[in-house]
Amino acid sequence: MIYEGKAITVKPVENGVAELNFDLQGESVNKFNELTLNELKDAVAALQSDSSVKGLIVTSAKDVFIVGADITEFLVNFSQPEEELLKGNLEVNQIFNGFEDLDFPTVTAINGIALGGGFEMCLASDYRVMSTAAKVGLPEVKLGIYPGFGGTVRLPRVVGADNAVEWIASGKEQRPDAALKAGAVDAVVEPEQLRQAALNLVQRCIEGELDYKAKRQVKLEKLQLNPMEAMMSFESAKGFIAGQAGPHYPAPVEAVKTIQKASGMGRDKALEVEAKGFVKLAKTDVAASLIGLFLNDQALKKKAKHYESQSAPVERAAVLGAGIMGGGIAYQSALKGTPILMKDIAQEGIDLGLSEASKLLVKQLGRKRIKPEKMASVLNAIVPTLNYGDFNTVDVVVEAVVENVNVKKAVLAECEDNIGEDKFLTSNTSTISITELATGLKRPENFCGMHFFNPVHMMPLVEVIRGEKTSDKTIATVVNYAKKMGKTPVVVNDCPGFMVNRVLFPYFGGFAALMRDGADFQKVDKVMERFGWPMGPAYLMDVVGIDTGQHAEGVMAEGFPERMGRDFKSVGDVMFENKRFGQKTNAGFYKYETDKRGKPKKVVDEATYELLKPICAEPKDYSDEDIIARMMIPLCLETVRCLEDNIVESAADADMALIMGIGFPPFRGGALKYIDSMGVAAFCELADKYADLGPLYHPTEGLREMAKAGKSFFGN
Repeated sequence: MIYEGKAITVKPVENGVAELNFDLQGESVNKFNELTLNELKDAVAALQSDSSVKGLIVTSAKDVFIVGADITEFLVNFSQPEEELLKGNLEVNQIFNGFEDLDFPTVTAINGIALGGGFEMCLASDYRVMSTAAKVGLPEVKLGIYPGFGGTVRLPRVVGADNAVEWIASGKEQRPDAALKAGAVDAVVEPEQLRQAALNLVQRCIEGELDYKAKRQVKLEKLQLNPMEAMMSFESAKGFIAGQAGPHYPAPVEAVKTIQKASGMGRDKALEVEAKGFVKLAKTDVAASLIGLFLNDQALKKKAKHYESQSAPVERAAVLGAGIMGGGIAYQSALKGTPILMKDIAQEGIDLGLSEASKLLVKQLGRKRIKPEKMASVLNAIVPTLNYGDFNTVDVVVEAVVENVNVKKAVLAECEDNIGEDKFLTSNTSTISITELATGLKRPENFCGMHFFNPVHMMPLVEVIRGEKTSDKTIATVVNYAKKMGKTPVVVNDCPGFMVNRVLFPYFGGFAALMRDGADFQKVDKVMERFGWPMGPAYLMDVVGIDTGQHAEGVMAEGFPERMGRDFKSVGDVMFENKRFGQKTNAGFYKYETDKRGKPKKVVDEATYELLKPICAEPKDYSDEDIIARMMIPLCLETVRCLEDNIVESAADADMALIMGIGFPPFRGGALKYIDSMGVAAFCELADKYADLGPLYHPTEGLREMAKAGKSFFGN
């Protein structure tokens, strides 16, 4: 044994070849934490001093190669002063340089996922052999940073500037064929051939058949681009990427700037440029928010995994009510491998549901994301029916009929009589109390909410709602089914609107009051879109459907009359009375025309202003700060109340639900992270400035206590 640690071992293999193996003890995956990095440094030192080693292969004992850096440690490091963070980053790069500068050829065998620092480790070796089961990539921009272990330096010199810019700025994972085509790896083989292929390759280097020194030298020198090529490549890339990333996500453009700045330098100087830019990004609020979201997502997945052991099997499902929503649910279930019955009371509903599923599959086929045989198998896994004949074969039923409490109760009770006593019923209601819906059931313990967001195939969130009598097994089974469908489930307790809609309607309430007081809905939309929302509140109401919103608002006002009741006629009321329901009627706050791709395009409609004049004050030009405060304070305070009322288990769950359910700006981290970034005390002070607008703007006593104690939702 040349070296033995808790994450890395190095041992002789054959013919002067040694094997450096990553196998982090006590973890299911390999990652670059402080322990692994220190051991890599020691292992490299051991290899440098062993004259018997003529070549090295790098392998992993786990299913993955290395998933990247340990983000939890990273977040702690990011709180250090810039000088300390820069020093630490350069020290890590010295470890990778030491590996790259070994006096013999190195070949990495990439058996599974190699992302971020894991792929940067691969790039530091002379050759790379990749399994057909592996993926590589540098996804750091998704965390608000860019590669910091040499990725912006080595990748452009290995695959060329254009490929490197695309890989790094997009953060996408790359499959073996793409990696081979770009030159990021030197060979792709079947998993069982991987180790031997690496051994063969390093042996060819030892025997002089391959010039590993020449291949290595390319990574040590400046980028091979003349000044004109460099200017054209980088300047055009910066403009395009800035347009794609938008103003709130600086990392992709900063990555291109770093590659450009370092292109005329050798490795060591280029790494210094990378390190300085990396530290600059690491200290931004965007990085803190996006890394926080990543950790929140990991926590959510861990919770969902915990439910697996309590879950009953879900081999077949059913959806009640076809139509667009039912068809979307059926499509998603079948696509992810769970066959599903789709029941409706009328053939027209069945036709609409099948049409929705077919349309989604045709789109996937057109984009070459599925093959024709996959499309056929998915359609075959959706079984339409007008009766309950085969419902005794299903494990979970999703009710998705009209949003009417009496209709839902009748349908659920009827369905319960046609499924096994140990099977599970769920409702896709967006606002109606699960406890109330359960009153008509014989087995309320086998019933819960399963709230999908529209469009089902695109929105990642599913709220799993626990009623007063819902059993743990029911929750576990439905969480597991949501996971099987490729969704992220968040478990919430029952209340009007549950978590997401309960928080969304105070936001709409803020909009209604702004309009009453003379704001221009177009300006409000533009300000909130610049703030980071995918669409402003008026546009969002049009997309959701004014009629749908009016119904939900009624439920919310009944549930929370003090905050969500209104004593004035709102702009939503006017739109509803005039049957301007939004996109579905081609008129709401905006008019809608069909663009060249057949999609609805919003157009300004002056008639809207005439309709709204009688209920709105004289036009007033509110500042951006006023608009943001009046829109965001109600939303944030209702999120706080959901946490305090135990509707949602944790601040992380709350923020993730808002980001995945209503498009809360990810770079702001969620409503509670947004409060933290401002400071709880400062947020309370801001809310107090708008206290005369009513209870929606009044901080809770719990929040005021947090402010006094200097506490935050994340961190202390």
